[in-house]
Amino acid sequence: MEELSGTVLAGRSFEPIRGRVVVEEGRIASIEETETTSTDIVLPAFVNAHTHLGDSVAKEAAVGLSLDDAVAPPNSLKHRRLATADRSDLVSAMHRTLRFMQRTGTASCLDFRESGVAGARALREAAASLALDPFVFGSGDRSVLDVADGYGASGANDNDFADQRAACEERDLPFAIHAGEPDATDIHPALDLDPNLLVHMVHAEREHLERVAEQSVPVAVCPRANTVLDVGTPPVRELLDHTTVALGTDNVMLNPPSMFREMAYTAKRFDVTAREVLRMATTAGAEIAGLDCGVVAPGRRAALVVLDGDSDNLAGSVDPVRAVVRRATELDVKRTLV
Repeated sequence: MEELSGTVLAGRSFEPIRGRVVVEEGRIASIEETETTSTDIVLPAFVNAHTHLGDSVAKEAAVGLSLDDAVAPPNSLKHRRLATADRSDLVSAMHRTLRFMQRTGTASCLDFRESGVAGARALREAAASLALDPFVFGSGDRSVLDVADGYGASGANDNDFADQRAACEERDLPFAIHAGEPDATDIHPALDLDPNLLVHMVHAEREHLERVAEQSVPVAVCPRANTVLDVGTPPVRELLDHTTVALGTDNVMLNPPSMFREMAYTAKRFDVTAREVLRMATTAGAEIAGLDCGVVAPGRRAALVVLDGDSDNLAGSVDPVRAVVRRATELDVKRTLV
């Protein structure tokens, strides 16, 4: 048995409770209100809802490039680098990125892994010695589903993904697809595939939002990457009003996979509350992938982050939820329990 004391951000509402979390055999046994002198803040570990970990072999290589030149298949800088990368170098680079994520509070990520079966296997190898277990959205033909947890499509304008969608249906695996990143032309075709997850939706309009609500399709947004690639600003408030919205960091080539940076950017840029942003960074991604984490509640997996509430950065904060979302950094992480 283990106890984590301090201010616990409990349940789906992240209600601050002064007390402790009791952990037994890797699960949360109870949350107890009690007097404590601890200044720690205990919250659910993050679930990064959209990453491209293969980009770890080309960090900062695409500075100043457009979306097409930087990351679009099949001839962008990213795909050229992936095609020529030595496998051991690729695995090592992804492992180091995953290790950074684990050390800074992330329990899992929903990764769009390029390069088919070989790419999915490389990511499994990169994560093998870590507690962080990525949810792998594979690419290529339907055979990737022998290795991956689901299928991740680049975009409905790039290819015909009907066969891969059918294969996911046959195996009861999720199908995710990029949509509405450069423009709105691929959103309706993506929705026609009845996806389990849409990524980006920067250019979503009312008609798209209504379909998203009707089909109950969750959306992963990546505001920092959208800014770097200069593709626009996702309608985060409107998306939240229509469906479940999760937060991702997108390409490692463009940004570090820091959920702290993504939360702060989102909270300060959009008409959203701190609790909504924290839910986007934790609960939403976990629910989309069917992971048993993302909330501090009895019976749930003990995937937790402990922040030093008395750090030079966080000391004196009045609202612990706002402090976590808008102010906290990786330097404030005291411990990650994954």
